[in-house]
Amino acid sequence: MNAGTQPPRFAVGEGYAVYRGPAAGGAFHRHAAFQIAVAAEGEVTVVDERETRHRGVALVVPPMARHRMLTAADLLIFYIEPHCVFADRLRERCGDGITAVPELRDLREEDIGRAGVRPSAELDPRLVAALNTLKERSVPMPSLAAAVGLSPQRLRALARHQVGMPLARWRVWARLRLAAEAMRAGRSPADAAIEAGFTDQAHLTRQMREMMGLTPAAVLQHLRGQSRRAT
Repeated sequence: MNAGTQPPRFAVGEGYAVYRGPAAGGAFHRHAAFQIAVAAEGEVTVVDERETRHRGVALVVPPMARHRMLTAADLLIFYIEPHCVFADRLRERCGDGITAVPELRDLREEDIGRAGVRPSAELDPRLVAALNTLKERSVPMPSLAAAVGLSPQRLRALARHQVGMPLARWRVWARLRLAAEAMRAGRSPADAAIEAGFTDQAHLTRQMREMMGLTPAAVLQHLRGQSRRAT
């Protein structure tokens, strides 16, 4: 990482999202994706649900691991979806706990982008197909399972075993992604919430804070800052 604080940024790509900016600390939350947190300078600190502090120049938090970030002036955070090929590398390296990954301190968005478009080589391809479907639209479980050739019970079991979460949790993550993309396209948080399938803006705010540690207002601020810098 280069020294010096860069302008805040939030972006969504195929298989990932990325945030660059300050971390305000705050409450515990958990993602439906891998999180890679990289310190611009010094170390990043993440606290797990047992209140153990993990420090390093780069840390990986696996999906559904409850944690909170400590305040930092400038972090680079990647959210890696569990069914892309880059997640295979993280599963092999990190296991179930928060892990120091100093070899990823120079990770760039371009590195993620190339791997994010490729499906996992480790997960059941029927599960990958189901997760991709839920990224695009909301589908009832019986219809989703039938579309990928599984029973609802088998599909639920695959999700819990291979990506460590219920599909309902992934559905929320997919909606958050849609809301972020809607805001990037110019929608207000209230309109983005409805477009993505949330009840209202308050519902979107609760879910985004719980799963990403960010709020729609913060995301929108970063997106608008990017737009102004681009003009």
